[in-house]
Amino acid sequence: MFKRIVSGALAAVLLAGLCSFTGCGKKDDAVSVKFDPKNPVVISLWHYYNGPQKIAFDTLIDEFNETVGLEQGIVVEPSGQGSIPELTEKVIDAANKKVGAEDIPNIFAAYADTAYQVDQMGLVADLKPYLTQEELSEYVPGFIEEGRLTNEEEFKIFPTAKSTEVFMLNKTDWDKFAAATGASTSSLETMEGVAQIARQYYDWSGGKAFFGRDAMANYFIIGCKQLGKELFEVSDGSVKLNCDEAVMRRLWDNYYIPYISGYFASYGKFRSDDAKTGDIIALVGSTSGAAYFPDTVMVGDTETYPIEVAVLPAPVFEGGEQVAVQQGAGMVVSKSDKSKEYASIVFLKWFTEQSRNIDFSIESGYLPVKTSANQADVLTQALDKLTDSAITTNLKATLPVAANTVASSEMYTNKAFKNGTAARAVLENSMQDKAEQDLKTVHEQMQQGVPHDEAVAMFDTDENFHQWLESFCSQLEQTVAQK
Repeated sequence: MFKRIVSGALAAVLLAGLCSFTGCGKKDDAVSVKFDPKNPVVISLWHYYNGPQKIAFDTLIDEFNETVGLEQGIVVEPSGQGSIPELTEKVIDAANKKVGAEDIPNIFAAYADTAYQVDQMGLVADLKPYLTQEELSEYVPGFIEEGRLTNEEEFKIFPTAKSTEVFMLNKTDWDKFAAATGASTSSLETMEGVAQIARQYYDWSGGKAFFGRDAMANYFIIGCKQLGKELFEVSDGSVKLNCDEAVMRRLWDNYYIPYISGYFASYGKFRSDDAKTGDIIALVGSTSGAAYFPDTVMVGDTETYPIEVAVLPAPVFEGGEQVAVQQGAGMVVSKSDKSKEYASIVFLKWFTEQSRNIDFSIESGYLPVKTSANQADVLTQALDKLTDSAITTNLKATLPVAANTVASSEMYTNKAFKNGTAARAVLENSMQDKAEQDLKTVHEQMQQGVPHDEAVAMFDTDENFHQWLESFCSQLEQTVAQK
């Protein structure tokens, strides 16, 4: 009898220990681990947030460490690693155990291409065992899908803050133009409409550009998807390129041609810089950059005037599908032991609770990641509580528009693949570099007395397009095929 009692007690203890790591009960239970508050688990976290975003992030981590972390026995230690490229380089160096590199952190912010690269080294934890299906279903589906990388049965990028693109407009100068010409913002719903309005603005303003955009890679990836083609069709890490000529011609006609015509422009590092100097009055950019859209325009070195901002949905191609970009790094948990992996998930779930994630979003310009939080009315209520400033004015105009975009669009980003970052660089530079180079020649021709339209017509040819397309597709193919 005594032996049976001891055996039963021992079995119970062993079962309890097993449950604490693997979870017992319903099939949908998630793994859980019990910690010792007197001997807390320390979690290192690398991120790329700077300025207001870093302040908001650090404030929330302090709150976690002083409440839930203190109670359960978890301490999160954040470390800013500079810009996204700098963070990526440090993560890859750590993963490769490069001489002088730090150990890979327990959590690091990463885009899908970086996560894929580290995952191929066997260093990324599968988070699915730590989350129930009910918990996963609370997040915007597209954000969860991005985290699956190559295996639908795994989940490896935890969404914490996302962004999409919006159309930002200097309404003060637009109103003058619209009053004189009858132009309507309804024309700005399509890329074709933007190009047409930009030409009209150029003529009305005496040769000034109307529009610019950040992230040319998004223009290609989302433009192709809107027009029915996936530029990078990825399956199990293998990629098929779809350089469809008709689709590429649409992209060419609605960016390259307006650019060499002077209707579109890019001068500073970001298009918000160009809006600040009045070189453009409209742009497509990320919601996370909305805070940087100016509230004044500087003319020359001394003259300034205030402007009002209007925010509209990013334009789609005429007749295209309603597809919008989803972007923003998620959080990747590196493989370690269940204790550290579970502690990382405890923090990430806490961070993405609705009210908390909204707080971070409205401080940083990102979108919350849960469906219940990603609602225009919910965000508007939270934004209305903020003290007015130029930054909050921009966010109040931006985030509800972005939330409506998430609700009404297919949110898309291509699946990760080897050399994906390098391929994206081709998208960023190929058409843009050619447009800038050819624009210089157009200006030279005009200085020699050639009329504007004739100078542009030298480059607005089928031959020029096909030469670029052949070079572009060849460069992409070589980049993707690199060992």
